[in-house]
Amino acid sequence: MAAGGSRGLLGLWLLAAAGLAAGKAPSCHEVRTAFQLRQIGPLKLVPDVPTAESDLQICQHRAPTCCTKKMEESYQAAVRRERYQSIQAMNFELNYMIVGHITAFQEAFESLLRLAENRTSSLFETAYRPMAKEAAEPVKKLFRDISLYILGADTTVEDAVLRFFDSLFPLVYSRLINPGITDLSEDYTECLRLTRQDINPFGRYSKNMVTELSKSLWASRMLSQALSLGIEVINTTEHAVLSKECSRALVKMQYCPHCQGLTLIRPCVGYCLNVMRGCLASVSELDAQWREYISTLEYLTNEMAASHDLEIALTGIRNSINEAILHAQLNGPQLSATVDKVCGQPKQQEGNLSSDHIVPVKEATETQALVMAHASLNNKRREFINYMKRSRTFYASIAERLCEGDLVMKDSSTCWNGEDVVESYTSRVVSSGLKAQINNPELKVRGLDPLISNLIDKLQHFNQLDAEKAKLKLERWASRDAGSGGGRSEEMESSGDCDDEDGCQGSGDRIHTADILKDKKAHPENRNEPKPTVKKIDTTTTTSTVKSSSKHSVTGSGSNPAMSCSLVILTALAVLWHCPL
Repeated sequence: MAAGGSRGLLGLWLLAAAGLAAGKAPSCHEVRTAFQLRQIGPLKLVPDVPTAESDLQICQHRAPTCCTKKMEESYQAAVRRERYQSIQAMNFELNYMIVGHITAFQEAFESLLRLAENRTSSLFETAYRPMAKEAAEPVKKLFRDISLYILGADTTVEDAVLRFFDSLFPLVYSRLINPGITDLSEDYTECLRLTRQDINPFGRYSKNMVTELSKSLWASRMLSQALSLGIEVINTTEHAVLSKECSRALVKMQYCPHCQGLTLIRPCVGYCLNVMRGCLASVSELDAQWREYISTLEYLTNEMAASHDLEIALTGIRNSINEAILHAQLNGPQLSATVDKVCGQPKQQEGNLSSDHIVPVKEATETQALVMAHASLNNKRREFINYMKRSRTFYASIAERLCEGDLVMKDSSTCWNGEDVVESYTSRVVSSGLKAQINNPELKVRGLDPLISNLIDKLQHFNQLDAEKAKLKLERWASRDAGSGGGRSEEMESSGDCDDEDGCQGSGDRIHTADILKDKKAHPENRNEPKPTVKKIDTTTTTSTVKSSSKHSVTGSGSNPAMSCSLVILTALAVLWHCPL
């Protein structure tokens, strides 16, 4: 027992003696008051006067006591509740920042998505009016799929983009390339969808759209997942169950002094640290992965603010679609010849319904809105990541933070060491972490909490996945940039610059459109099954004007000099149309 221990053991006796000298009986009045104020349990559990209680399990002292076994049970419930409230209070600001950023991110993202969708819709309304009404649903579906992808749905960017172009090609073919088509039946439309996968009418532009969106959206998707994981970490640590040994140690530290009438004494700092580090040994094991998680957040926010950011990618969808449609129009006769071979010739309306001109597309006047949305999102990112960087040591220092404030005696000459009132805590103070608790003098720690262990695994998996993705992505993009000038035709390539996590997927082995159509005719009941991909046909396209009419015709390869000259002139005009003046 410590040298100053006698004053603690004599606490109640001194109070009793003072009461007797004043003509009063010994009382547990102060204990009853504290029990009531802290709402620990029914007041009837506290005796009026000290007793020689013999069945106490935690607060065992030789002196008469104001505690009972029922009170000990209430104290254990109280310390569990108080620890939850204390950790919740510490987590509050962190939780507030993460939830706030999730809300801000989603609001900014939805605003950008609406802006990009409106820009894309205006493309059809101003430049491609014949198909504007029918294109509205595919456009809406494209942006809905992008939103679901970022929010973590089990889909890919490539799926979303190629589904859109599958739906777009029948409209482009029947409204722009061959506006005289009247028989746009379900079977013919389905054939056009499948043929789109064969002949790649949109050239490299559909592939480029997948690549550019994937570069930007993967960071947004990963950030969305990271924020959700952060909330899961907070919620799990708040609701982590205290072990029986921890509950007993906390009662001994905070409430056993009450049993001796010492309701104002506080634990020694070293004593509190030992108890808290033992109780939170599992939680402190989050430290290493939490630090790495913060670095991951910083990387993702920086990646989103880099050149391939979310705003640029979403608002660039309009131009990508426009380029793709123009490419299909310029190669209309060749596309028509191929489609006729695969799908047959549909019914045509008599008369000349030529669409031999390309409508210039005017940019929507939304620059100011884009700039404001971009600035707002970046400001929120900076504020958020600066706070999160300050929370790197959150779980390493959680025990120290719990022992701050009113819980311990800092400036007093005496404190509670678990047994008595002393001038200083003389036992060894262990460090944080599970391994260090083997030497903890205040409680035994049996092992890592399974819930925390699962949480550590999730953080580790996420951090490793992101690191590997970032490294792989840099290698792929560097390789692609280095090889972009090699003269290799991109128009018939599959989109293989990214993988499933990016939002892309491998094309795999494809089968021929004719086989699919034959199977669909033989088994019409399978019409609602997922659409299969088809094998590419080696089709050589020649850039030409969009001179479409009710009859399909394929431009010759050189039989008419005047036609050849016209092709050269119109091709030059098409190129000049894309160049800024």
